Amino acid sequence: MRAVNEMIEKAQALGASDIHLVAGLPAKCRVDGRIETLFPEVLAPEDCEAYAKELAGGKYEQIKEIGELDMARTFPCGVRTRINLFRQQNAVSAAIRLLKDKIPELDTLGLPSVVVDFPKYRSGIVLVTGETGSGKSTTLASVLNSINHTRQNHIVTLEDPIEYVYTPDLCVINQREIGRDTRSYADGLRAILREDPDVILIGEMRDLPTVETALTAAETGHLVFATLHTNSAADSIDRIVSVFPQGQQQQVRLQLSTTLKAVLSQQLIPHRSGKGRVVACEVMVVNSAIRNLIREGKTPQIANFITTGGQSGSITMDNFLIDLWKTGKISSEMAYQYAFDEEYLRKQVR
Repeated sequence: MRAVNEMIEKAQALGASDIHLVAGLPAKCRVDGRIETLFPEVLAPEDCEAYAKELAGGKYEQIKEIGELDMARTFPCGVRTRINLFRQQNAVSAAIRLLKDKIPELDTLGLPSVVVDFPKYRSGIVLVTGETGSGKSTTLASVLNSINHTRQNHIVTLEDPIEYVYTPDLCVINQREIGRDTRSYADGLRAILREDPDVILIGEMRDLPTVETALTAAETGHLVFATLHTNSAADSIDRIVSVFPQGQQQQVRLQLSTTLKAVLSQQLIPHRSGKGRVVACEVMVVNSAIRNLIREGKTPQIANFITTGGQSGSITMDNFLIDLWKTGKISSEMAYQYAFDEEYLRKQVR
């Protein structure tokens, strides 16, 4: 049976984001979004049980009681991980997320040029959206680290888990992990407003108390960054509004129209070379026209205004995909697959 540390070291060398240990399969890892075999040996149920005991240590009994265990651990090779152990079909499986230790520079990520302005905002809400594994955490870490090196502020983050660890420069930085440092996003966010922050990062706006407090923080002069699992700017606005009861939704639209600064939606797409992935983005920089659409609940019209808002840095996902295809970074097939409007893209990409 391979040592866990050996698995971690090999996965890191391959650039993997996750390791999966499942009885009846070889150890697997996720590289550039694809599941690949890490080692050829098939794992028996007793192998997975042994790995679970080694990973969980004294907390192993919790798996017997509740069927799963979520924890963080740093291995001797220096890699920080987030581990989830769970029972399935009378065996234990493990999902191990390898957390990054180096924060990339914002201008190296391939994002639209307007994103470089995000660290200059003084107040309001900036949303970074996309599915799990779309690079949201990396983008936000780069934005916050830019603030860290250019402004004398107090940054407070609420994360689940803490993925990047910042080294304070000009800023004071406090990073709080859900489940370890505070019970929930709602509890942590209520406390944040008493902690004299300038910049707040919310790992995910997932319920009404969190969204409500985030809007209040932005209205009172704080700069709030948050993530949502949505695919476009219009979807993000609708998602936030729909969290509230019908009677409050018009007031929320008004709050959003005055506090929302920008929405960045991301996808990671396989590079045309077959090695690595490139980021594809939609950016909505809020201007007076979009504020009016938000207030009036006309979110379906937002995409048209993003298309015509190029002077402010806005761009639709489909037009960004066209640019990636023109510069040879993605194939036409990938452009079609990840398009929001495939018919429009096929007219532009041949």
